Amino acid sequence: MQVTETLKDGLKRGYEITLTAAELDAKVMEKLTEAQPGIEMKGFRKGKVPMALLKKQFGERVMGEAMQESIDGAMSDHFKETGDRPALQPDVKMTNENWKQGDDVVVSLNYEALPEIPDADLSGLKLEKLVVKADEASVDEALANLAATAQDFDDKAEGEAAADGDQVVMDFVGKIDGEAFEGGAAEDYPLVLGSNSFIPGFEEQLVGAKAGSEVEATVSFPADYQAEHLAGKEAVFTCTIKAVKAPKAAEINDELAKKFGAEDLAGLKTQISERLEAEYGGASRAIMKRDLLDKLDDLISFELPPTLVDAEAKQIAHQLWHDEHKDVEGHDHPEIEATEEHVKLGERRVRLGLFLADLGQKNNIEVTDAEMTQAVMAQARQYPGQERQFFEFIQQNQQMQQQLRAPIFEDKVVDYVFELSTVTDKEVTKDELQKAVEALDEE
Repeated sequence: MQVTETLKDGLKRGYEITLTAAELDAKVMEKLTEAQPGIEMKGFRKGKVPMALLKKQFGERVMGEAMQESIDGAMSDHFKETGDRPALQPDVKMTNENWKQGDDVVVSLNYEALPEIPDADLSGLKLEKLVVKADEASVDEALANLAATAQDFDDKAEGEAAADGDQVVMDFVGKIDGEAFEGGAAEDYPLVLGSNSFIPGFEEQLVGAKAGSEVEATVSFPADYQAEHLAGKEAVFTCTIKAVKAPKAAEINDELAKKFGAEDLAGLKTQISERLEAEYGGASRAIMKRDLLDKLDDLISFELPPTLVDAEAKQIAHQLWHDEHKDVEGHDHPEIEATEEHVKLGERRVRLGLFLADLGQKNNIEVTDAEMTQAVMAQARQYPGQERQFFEFIQQNQQMQQQLRAPIFEDKVVDYVFELSTVTDKEVTKDELQKAVEALDEE
């Protein structure tokens, strides 16, 4: 096997690999010899088929396998010897397209190598961590929001009409062509007007109803209604209004706390305080991470693989285009050209990505099985009832596994750099933290 360098320009590499006819024939004979003991043919005992006959019968089929294995082996040896790591999948082509048995096999190998990542002194990094305490006003505000979600209803004054958002308690019977239908009746049914929990058009007809009155609501079942015998049909519901109630926020007391799993109001406040500070901490970390990446971007410099930068810039341009055209869900649109700004951002992402990946590898930072399981479980919650299928999908999809693993790995490396840096706490208000978060989105 002969490997000849044909290109060395920056990170671009080109090689010509020559597999002689003799080497290929020897590989074919090696594979046939391995297979011979298990081969049976008419007129010969198992394992006793002459090699010449085996070569005639199976040689052409084995030739392709031998050729592929030889080229793959040569490439593997080449990368071990040179230490090169391709930035993307290498371009491998057979150059003598009119090849016939007995000819040498000549293959071109072209790729862009990943650069050598220089070490950087991270001990001099200085970062600021914004700290927000969950004050009493923030806890009270969160409590009020919880109370609103746990709203109750009180009877309205006698004779007062139902408005949107009110609750009506009623008995109703639905009929189609004068005949009651199964599932079309209920007693003491509480319905919040505007909740859209009934057939379209039903709730609007109850606005203005009063306790003790009777209302007839005429509606049409949707054409795609799940009960086929009702789909598309008009129905008349006779509703006897028994009570009209106005919404009111739940009282902030121990009973409310128990609804949300706390023992008492003090316990609920503690939970809210912890949750708020966790949210503030997450926002603060995102701000500090951006500051760190900005400082690293100024600190490190090395040659970047053009194909990686180009691919990243195109991905950025494509994503930003979709952000501006949210009505376009698919990819049936004109090709999106990357601008100079996209290329600059692509260079930053590639540079930082390569640096963090190298730093993590050098310091044996890995994503554990437990961390991956936790990430998969978090994703699976988005598909209630289909968690098992999601787990199986992830297990069989290496690309999806990598998509889940990459951000976990990056965050672990970032945490490692945080530990090496000098971090100073700075107490700020919730509003100041919010402004800092909004500034991230504007950059």
